[in-house]
Order: sequence, then C-alpha cells, then structure tokens
Amino acid sequence: MRKIITLFILVFLVSACNKKFDDAMKSADKNLILQTANEYFANQKWTQAIALYERLPNLVAGTDDAKTVVFNTAYANYYDKQYRVAAHHFKNFSVTFPEDPRAEEAAYMSAICYYEGSMDYNLDQKNTESAINELQNFLTNYPNSEKAKNINERIDDLSYKLEFKAFENARQYFKMNEYKAAVVAFENVLADFPSTKLRPKINDYILKSKYHLAMNSIYDKKEDRLNEAVAYTRFIEKEMPDTDTYKTALDYREKLEAEKVRFAKVKEQVEAEKVRIAEKQKAAQAELDAKEKKKEDQILQKAEADAQQVKVDSAAAAQPQSGATFKIKRN
Repeated sequence: MRKIITLFILVFLVSACNKKFDDAMKSADKNLILQTANEYFANQKWTQAIALYERLPNLVAGTDDAKTVVFNTAYANYYDKQYRVAAHHFKNFSVTFPEDPRAEEAAYMSAICYYEGSMDYNLDQKNTESAINELQNFLTNYPNSEKAKNINERIDDLSYKLEFKAFENARQYFKMNEYKAAVVAFENVLADFPSTKLRPKINDYILKSKYHLAMNSIYDKKEDRLNEAVAYTRFIEKEMPDTDTYKTALDYREKLEAEKVRFAKVKEQVEAEKVRIAEKQKAAQAELDAKEKKKEDQILQKAEADAQQVKVDSAAAAQPQSGATFKIKRN
C-alpha cells in the first residue's frame, strides 16, 4: 500500500511539473516564464530551464532581467554540456555587459567552454584552436585575475593536443614507409611547436626515416641522402648523448659509412660504363657519319658525271656531220 501511495505521489508530482512547464511555455507573461525558468535552473533541470530562457530575450529586452537571462542561459547550457552554445552566451554577456561584475566570470567561462569542448586529438581541432585563442584573450584582458592562475596550464594542455595530432600524422607516413614525407612532416612539427615535449621522439623518427630513405634511395639521390643521414647521426650524437637514440645513431652511422664505400664502387663502375657507352656511341655515330658522307659524295659524283654527259651530248647534237654532200637539181 505504501509503495502504491509513493508511486501515486511521484506521478502526481511529475504531472504537476509537466503542467507547470507547459503553462510557462504557452504563457506570454514574462514574470511567470522567468520565475519558472529560475526554478528549473535551481533544481538543475537544465533542458527545461534552457527552453524557457530561450523564450525570454525579447520579453526582457531593456530590463534588468536581461542580464540574468543571458547569464543563466549560458550556465544552463554549460551544465548540460552544450559547450559551444554556452561559450556563445558567455561571450555575448561579457561583450554586451562589460561593466557588470560578472563580465570577468563570463569571459573566463567562455574560454573554459571552448576548452571543455575540445575534441580528442584524432578528431577536428577547430575548438582546440578557438580555446587557445579565447584563453589567451582572457589573459590579455584580465592579466591580474585570480582565474588566470590555471590558464597557462590549460593552454599547454591544448597545445600538446595539437602537437600530438601533428606528431601522429607524421608517424603515419613513417608507418607506411613514406620516409621522405615523414621527414618533412616531423620537421614541420618541430618548426610549428619549437618547445614541444615530443622532440626526443621526433628526432628518433627523423633519424630512422633518413636512414631508411638513404639506404633504399634511387641512384641519382643516394649519395646526397647518405651524407644527410650521416650528418644527422652526428647531430643526434651531440644533442642526445646517453640515450637509446644515440646508440641507434652510432649503429646507423657504421652501416651508412659502409654503404657509402659500397656505393662509391658502384658509382665508379657506373661512371666507367657511362664513359664506355659514350665512346661506343661516339664511334658508332662517327661510322654512321662517314657512311652518310660517302653516300652523299657518291650521289654528288654521279650527279656531276650525269651533268657532264648531258653537256657533251648537247654539244654533239649542235654540230653537223663531217663529209656531208648536197645534190643540186639541174634544169
């Protein structure tokens, strides 16, 4: 019986709450809507509070209640984890009501909303970049604020997320054996994030990428890539002593130097073969040129002989035959 009574009371309360919400949503009385919205806000009923607050901006415009509506709407969305919407309302409050005592809090919460809305490193990072900008803006506008104490830590957290995303993108090239692209991508990470904590790992990947790129390079680029890889092992030796990467660099250098010796012999053979082929081609071309010249000379000689014969024949045809007699008819 007691359970039935309790269930009945719960159903009655839910029905009463729903009726109160429905009445407020249908009403045009701003006081009723605001009072009901504040009640739901106080009871942490964020969805209902947000729905009611969204009906109020035009009704409370120009009144003292306008500030509270915007401020509470922002917090209701924040607690409801609607961070982008909350950020918009908090920023709107700080810009629209800069003289209000809550303006600093609103500016801070706007940045925090972007921070909370930052996605995992492998997802879109637009919110992360916006969060960094908003946090930096807060430091600029409120440098002496108590709330500024943890701002730099949050900025570092967000920056690391961007660094790690760029690092992972570069690492994908390495995994696919795209070593040239990997080197470029890792070097871009160092250029974009000079203070990155990932520098030791990045140097290690660059070392390995340069080594594999040199050892498996095409002929025309192999010598330069071998020299670049050896130079990078010396950089590692200087910058990262007493590390596993340092040991790897020494091992790689030994193999690279051996490959340089082997390649020098191959290059010598290739260059000698190039010279032999060039001389052979030159000789073949000279022989071909000689044959062509001989053929041309023969054609020329024949043409001259033919021309001479024509000349002789023409002269002979123009002269009368010797000893010719003519008969004169006598009457």
